Amino acid sequence: MSTIERFEEPVYVIRPFLPPLEEFCEGLKEIWDNHWLTNNGPVVQRFGRELSNYFETDNICLFTNGTLALQIGLQGMGISGEVITTPFTFVATTHALFWNKIRPVFVDIEPDFYTLDPEKVEAAITPWTTAILAVHVFGHACKVNILADIARRHNLKLIYDAAHAFGVRIGSRSIAHFGDMSMFSFHATKLYHSLEGGMLAFQDSGLKSVFDYLKNFGFASEVEVVMPGTNAKMNETQALMGSMVLGYVDKLIERRQRVTEIYRERLDGVPGIKLPPALPAEVRYNYAYMPIEVDEKQFGMSRNRLHEELKTYNIYTRRYFYPLVCDYSCYRSVSVKDPLTVARKVASRILTLPIYYDLPLDDVRRICDIIIALGSKEHDRQGSKLVAEA
Repeated sequence: MSTIERFEEPVYVIRPFLPPLEEFCEGLKEIWDNHWLTNNGPVVQRFGRELSNYFETDNICLFTNGTLALQIGLQGMGISGEVITTPFTFVATTHALFWNKIRPVFVDIEPDFYTLDPEKVEAAITPWTTAILAVHVFGHACKVNILADIARRHNLKLIYDAAHAFGVRIGSRSIAHFGDMSMFSFHATKLYHSLEGGMLAFQDSGLKSVFDYLKNFGFASEVEVVMPGTNAKMNETQALMGSMVLGYVDKLIERRQRVTEIYRERLDGVPGIKLPPALPAEVRYNYAYMPIEVDEKQFGMSRNRLHEELKTYNIYTRRYFYPLVCDYSCYRSVSVKDPLTVARKVASRILTLPIYYDLPLDDVRRICDIIIALGSKEHDRQGSKLVAEA
């Protein structure tokens, strides 16, 4: 183990991609010339057209962040009562329900890609259920056809938190074309970003004006407010960054694919390390995250201990998502009937590894070597202890 040196600089789980500074500065000149910083300026308008082309739909709406996008989306669609959702997600998914006075109904996930288990969803439907809010966890597409069938048969809205799923396609279609509405996050920590930002994609074109009103205080004109909206508009600088990063997104995905391939080559077959299985052939993945599960008995140490040991090598992983949303103090009062067997197991074992565009491939190999060595060292230590005790 002594032959593997600690990284001199911290290696974080993510680092945002930035376009060349001179390109961004050139774009800023337009904003300076326009003296137009927010309120649906020309850069935001152009960015919206670019995203419409990318997602192959005119039914999109831009926001200052993904959380407000989801909150407004739920309100604009009139979602109420109970919504079946996942506990294995970032808290903003559930917060958006809370802010709309909607009761979350937590059900379990499937063990391969950590998305909602359709059987659990159907079993949880009650007369008060109005929608399903599913999450494409780590960019892994949900079982979209099965969920669509459940939603259709029970007359429910099907909404996706697609915060991780920018660039994902199923067959020839963007992930944005599934369900009644999808929310995309453009936060700086994501594969694709606009500094901060978010987007709704939806099937009902009539929702566009509703979302536009809700994100801009409800103004229909200078003298008319048609609904009690809020301020959730994207600004010109965000749109400029998003427009520039969009030109690189295919390269970002290709590079992250190579990083993922190295992780899978090096860690496949390591005792106690579970990798997600291969995705169905029709899914084009975006390689947004690199999750592994750590089995303490087989690997030799717990996920939590590996998380801490890697820090001593200046490697910062993330226990993503842990704890489950339903275990946070603000949601413990929500009744959970599902035992959440899979979600609790995964939350206790999940670890996401560093993955970003300019992470050197040799550093990826070194991270793998450190993980393997830590497990081997612990096995050797435990073996020596058993011999000594004998």
